[in-house]
Amino acid sequence: MSDQESTFLFTDIERSTALVHSLGADYCKVLAESRSLLRRALGEYDGREVECRADESFSIFDSASDAVAAAAEAQRLLLATAWPGGAAVRIRMGVLTGTAVDSGHGWVGLDVHRAARLGAAGHGGQVLLAERTVEVTGAKALDLGHYELPGLPEPERLFQLLADGLPVDFPPLRSARRVDDDQLRVVLADDSMLIRDGIARLLEESGMRVVAQAGSGEELLQQVAATRPDVAVVDIRMPPSGSDEGLRAAEAIRRLHPETGVLLLSQDLVPAYARELLEASQEGVGYLLKDRVADMVEFVDALRRVADGEVVLDAQIDALAGAT
Repeated sequence: MSDQESTFLFTDIERSTALVHSLGADYCKVLAESRSLLRRALGEYDGREVECRADESFSIFDSASDAVAAAAEAQRLLLATAWPGGAAVRIRMGVLTGTAVDSGHGWVGLDVHRAARLGAAGHGGQVLLAERTVEVTGAKALDLGHYELPGLPEPERLFQLLADGLPVDFPPLRSARRVDDDQLRVVLADDSMLIRDGIARLLEESGMRVVAQAGSGEELLQQVAATRPDVAVVDIRMPPSGSDEGLRAAEAIRRLHPETGVLLLSQDLVPAYARELLEASQEGVGYLLKDRVADMVEFVDALRRVADGEVVLDAQIDALAGAT
């Protein structure tokens, strides 16, 4: 066995299940062509494919610079390819320099697992780099901050490779939680752009970060899925009916994204809405009159408490005092 510093490249096809459904038998062509392009880049930069299974691959390089160059070249080749049925085939990639043991039956070590988690955290067309890889290569990269990756004991400082021909703008990382940003991340939903902009300005002046805004329940769910905020501030009455779409969206957020708290705002207090919200979730929810926004100290405190998993109800809901 040998224990040596190497650089690991993990890749997988984004939305592969959806591609199988839409392309049918043509997905076999996608797999074959994507593997061919990856192997072409590996061959050009002295990479060795360790494992290729379904839509995932694991390769190893003696040179970290070669690994980064291979990832960039592979992305360029993939992005330039015309895929069957006009499909958008995008591959996420992670590159990490570390140590592992070649057992003769595969590479073993925590750094291999770190590289795999890194590869899974990004988006199609994106190349994520570990801090050590950036240090030893001097690659041009965007510092994304420190993130907790599933199953790993310590946060990782992650970077996005910046190279000619590669996309730059991506949503927040998909399977990682940023841990070096103490700003509360907020999504705002209200059908009035003026109200949204006003609340957003007040929140940002109070040290929070508004990561997205939405004008309907459907758009709200899309934005929460894309940005994974700490809390969503939601007007109860939103299009298309102007009745309780915000409440329905809040219930969906708590079900689909339990890490995101929801604070409902209402022009008029309706205790039945508060009861229904509490039936859907007993933590990380709140219900306030819109007038409370005028007191930013109280409003910001309510947002932080909801983000921390508490239940916050307007003081006027005496009937529900015992439920808190």
